[in-house]
Parts: sequence; C-alpha cells; structure tokens
Amino acid sequence: MNRIFGTSASRKPKPSLQDAISATDTRISSIEVKIKKLDGELAKYKEQMSKLRNGPGKQAIQQRALRTLKQKKMYEAQLSQLAQQTFNMESAALTTENLRNTMATVDALQASNKEIKKQYGKINIDKIDSIHDEMEDLLERANEIQESLGRSYAVPDEIDEADLEAELDALQLEEEEEGSSYLTDMNKVPDFVDEPPMELSESPAPEAVKQTA
Repeated sequence: MNRIFGTSASRKPKPSLQDAISATDTRISSIEVKIKKLDGELAKYKEQMSKLRNGPGKQAIQQRALRTLKQKKMYEAQLSQLAQQTFNMESAALTTENLRNTMATVDALQASNKEIKKQYGKINIDKIDSIHDEMEDLLERANEIQESLGRSYAVPDEIDEADLEAELDALQLEEEEEGSSYLTDMNKVPDFVDEPPMELSESPAPEAVKQTA
C-alpha cells in the first residue's frame, strides 16, 4: 500500500512564505514583459491608422488595437493584484521575523534572569556587612598608627605664634646689623697705618713730555 499511495514522509514540503514571494515576483516579471510587448503592438497599430483613411482597412486595424488594449488592461489588473499580494506577504514575513527576534530576546532575558538569581543566591549579605565593618576597623587602626608615628618630640603642645614672629624679626635684625658692620670694617683704615694712602695722579702721555722738552 505504501508503494502505491506513498507515505507522509514522501510528500513534498509545503512552500514557505519566502517561496511564495519568489514565485509571485516571477509571475510579475512575466506579466511586465507581456505588457511591454502589447505596448509595442499598440504603437504599431497607431502608426498604421494614422496613415490610412477611414474605411474597412482602418476599421480592421482599430478592432485589433481594441483587442490588444483590452488584453493589456487585463494584464495590468493582474499585475496590480500580484503586487498587492507580494506586499502583503512581505509584510507578513517582516512581522514573523520581528516576532522571532522578540521571542529570542525574551528567551535571552529569561536565561539571564535565572543566572542572576542563581549568582545572587550565593552571596551572603551578612558576610559583606562583616567585611565592611572589619575594613573600617583596620582603617581606623592605620590612622591611629600614622598619628602616633607622626608625633613630634620635645616640642611644646602649645606655642604662641606672636612669640615666634617676634623671634623671627629679631633674627632678621641681627643679620642686617652683621651685614652693615662687615661693610664698615672693610672700608676702615687699619690701626697700624699712620696716614691715609695718597692717591697717585695719572702720568702725562709720552707725546706731551716730548713737546715740553
């Protein structure tokens, strides 16, 4: 019986939406070629009628032109229907693709949600709080150690700033006095010299001596 009637597995698969769109596009291309051919025939009939006078010959050509024009209108109607069908199928394909993308996004979000719950389930909030408390204690101890190491020795806790400024002014005054006394000593004549040194006048130029002679 299977050899005569076949089985369901041997049946051809149903065409997909994309296959239907491709088939419709092929039909549209074929109809467009036919319409272009009819346009050529109508142009030929129009040229013939323009050269003939009214009579049986011209009427016969007019009848052919009318049949050709009617056939063209029929093809144009089919072309419009097929174009609308293609538009509807492409819209359906786009909607299907968007739905698939949406479902994929939803599945990814659900998987991510499960993973996040699984990871957060391993976290102990109390343990994290304990770690923070321990870090605060360690930082406080470190600050105490730094303060202890930075403590000054043999320095009074309270020093009057006015006294420091007065002492600084006194040091500056002593330096100025020492500098002025040093310059005075440099210009002073030593005690063992009885008379101040005589200033020597400049000797006359050689030319002046010769003229005097």
